[in-house]
Amino acid sequence: MELKSLWRLHGFDVGQVRPETIAAPGLDDRFWMTAAVPGDVHTTLIERGVIDHPYYGHNDQKCRWIEQKEWWYRTQFEYAKTEEPGTRYELTFEGLDTFATIFLNGREIGSTDNMLRAFTFDVTRVLVNGKNTIAVKFDPVSLHNKDKEQFQWSSYTKERPWIRKAAMNFGWDWGPRMMTTGIWGRVRLEKKRFARLDSVYARTMSIDGGEAVVRIDAEATAFRGFRDRRLTCEVSLVDREGRAAAAGTIALEGGKGAAELRVANPHLWWTHDLGEPYLYRLEAKLLVDGEETDRYEAPFGIRTIELMLKDDAGHNAFAFKLNGVKLFAKGTNWIPADHYIGSIPDQRYRDLIDLAVSSHQNMLRVWAGGIYEKDVFYDECDRRGVLVWQDFCFANALFPDFNKNFMDNVRAEVEYNVRRLRNRASLALWCGNNEIDWLVDMKTSGGDIDCPFWGETIYHELIPDVLEQLDPSRPYWPSSPYGGNDANDPDEGDRHNWQVWHGSVYPRKFGEPPILDYSVQGVSFKNYKKDFALFSSEFGMHASANRYTLQKWIPADQFYWGSVEMAYRNKDTAHQKGILLMEGYTGIPKDIEEYMNFSMLTQAEGLKYGIEHYRRNKHRTSGSLIWQLGDSWPGTSWSIIDYELLPKAAYYYAKTFYHPVLLSIDHEPGDPLKIWVVNDTLDALMGKVKLSVYDFAGSLLGEHEWQADVPAGGAVQIGELAEQDAILTGRPEQVYVRLTAEGFTAPANGYFLRDHKDLLLPQAAVRVAKAGAEGEVAVTVEGGLARMVKLELPAGNIRFSDNYFDLLPGESRTVRITRADGTPADLTGLRVSAVNSRQAETLNG
Repeated sequence: MELKSLWRLHGFDVGQVRPETIAAPGLDDRFWMTAAVPGDVHTTLIERGVIDHPYYGHNDQKCRWIEQKEWWYRTQFEYAKTEEPGTRYELTFEGLDTFATIFLNGREIGSTDNMLRAFTFDVTRVLVNGKNTIAVKFDPVSLHNKDKEQFQWSSYTKERPWIRKAAMNFGWDWGPRMMTTGIWGRVRLEKKRFARLDSVYARTMSIDGGEAVVRIDAEATAFRGFRDRRLTCEVSLVDREGRAAAAGTIALEGGKGAAELRVANPHLWWTHDLGEPYLYRLEAKLLVDGEETDRYEAPFGIRTIELMLKDDAGHNAFAFKLNGVKLFAKGTNWIPADHYIGSIPDQRYRDLIDLAVSSHQNMLRVWAGGIYEKDVFYDECDRRGVLVWQDFCFANALFPDFNKNFMDNVRAEVEYNVRRLRNRASLALWCGNNEIDWLVDMKTSGGDIDCPFWGETIYHELIPDVLEQLDPSRPYWPSSPYGGNDANDPDEGDRHNWQVWHGSVYPRKFGEPPILDYSVQGVSFKNYKKDFALFSSEFGMHASANRYTLQKWIPADQFYWGSVEMAYRNKDTAHQKGILLMEGYTGIPKDIEEYMNFSMLTQAEGLKYGIEHYRRNKHRTSGSLIWQLGDSWPGTSWSIIDYELLPKAAYYYAKTFYHPVLLSIDHEPGDPLKIWVVNDTLDALMGKVKLSVYDFAGSLLGEHEWQADVPAGGAVQIGELAEQDAILTGRPEQVYVRLTAEGFTAPANGYFLRDHKDLLLPQAAVRVAKAGAEGEVAVTVEGGLARMVKLELPAGNIRFSDNYFDLLPGESRTVRITRADGTPADLTGLRVSAVNSRQAETLNG
């Protein structure tokens, strides 16, 4: 039974009221605010008009008082309690943020101190037949950390290491401090009889000769007085047609047992780019003396996952193998989909993962500074065929591993989340922390830390110990980045490339002070070509949010480049990094329009430049995870999709640079053009690749063609052409080059031979008209090539079949515009422009 009935919320000063008074069943709470559960205090106050939305302007500063209050939730519900022998009633809170005391019918039944796990309470003696009252008190976090030791290093604030709460709540370099509190997970009341099914663990042991072996371990606890009963667990894998593909019975001796199910001709779970993410339904029924008393159901994919740390020749590697197939991980880093975690609609998760899949991403890294995500996230990744790199929630700080209470809390958190997630087909890797091992050495070498590596035993002892016992089926990596001589070594393990954007100078070795180069050359995305990482798990650069998002969340009189509100949208330190990046590629923007265009163009072209380099070198590099997919508030950040679920230019570029088959040109000014085909599919490719060269007036200057014969999973340079031979009579500042394929499917890919700031672009006039089908428009251009054609609607969560594209005069592009559910969008107010257009055109305007 999920307790979703009417909940009420009220805030008090700390110590203002006696807990037993507020928890009393007879308290008159009619004048409290109604509140949604799951949810949070901030969202309730927004919905009831008590506070202005904290995301607008500087309003987050006006609601800091919320984190100093004591907050109470209450609800009442009717329950038909029975007194059958062997019956137990359990109340479970799947998410409490963070220091909570729980009362049932006026009795204190327990307290919690960890946002990142569930808590279950035996309420058999307190629950009554009839009306019941739950009250939950949340303390301010400050009450529990104000007297704690302040460590020498904890990014963004020194108050968080003792608190098991999402690190990003304290503020990060892409979002404000937003100290949430409340019941952020579901609340369940469950009746158990005789025994409880504690755990079901299913894993694919082997796939061989048309048969898969799936091992299922089950654990159950018999209640006192019934431990002499016979416990068995019936397990089965059910296919999509409802047929049992395999079944067995486990005798639970001492509460534990296992069985191996053999599945003939199994349907395997694949990432969506390699095959079908087929899911069976795992069913387990606990029987006590033959009577069913508990059950467990979950989706289950038959697949094997490995992390290769050596290649076939014995060289260092960092590559995932799915069902024996080495894959190139193409994806992004995932942060919580909103600062108000408890109130995120399930549909927002579905929309974001749908956008990831639509841009050919096959892996998402759940970053350590957020949460172990909600079930809907893993449901969608399982269903859509997206692998998950799962960080444990330890980010950029020292943690008190010398404190027993803290470590007991951490162990409970780790055990809970491993048990919760280990049956997920999508879960590919457990990772101990984000950047801690790497940054501890840099900060020690730089003189910022002169203490032991507090927290080290968590990632190198506690977590591996738990995984050895609870999930030996998948790989563990202690930190990200990790491996080699400075923990960010390109020759070992995974790597975070923050030379681009942050200006971190490489190479570096353990013990060497870190060096930052804040210059055009130091932060330039051209540095990506120096990076031959085995796996690039974090890299990226800022881009503006879309116009609609900015205009919705900042005051109208502040919508200009250089305003204090625009600066407030950027939580990163050293704002000049973005200016330097644009200075090197587009030139420095002069107004808000140029800022939106130049930052998006720099991000898109920079990510294209880097990822095409990584993919051409896939014999060595096996993955690229962009920082980051989406935003948790409407700010300027590294995301490729802004807070209103509007993709930026880089997202549309990703549809090409992350496509399973990539045509690309490796070129620097004055050097030859090297033509490459990258094939991430399971089939060999054979056909032709054509290079077409145009001037900016749209005239075809010449064409060149090569035969392409590319093995499955291969990357092949198929041709090379001197720059002048390629452009013939053209000038490199005035030509546009396009690659197309014949004989196999690959998206066309366009290039300019010089940086944007050096192009001699003409002024172009972009035209738009409704096309034949509802929600479709035709875009044309006059006067010359249009650079980065941009379609905008004054609405959020709108999908364009294409956007931010280059268009030659004489060409027409039909764009379908829909809502997220696929229905045609209202085109009122559609605005179309280009970087080099004289003015924007409005549809029918």
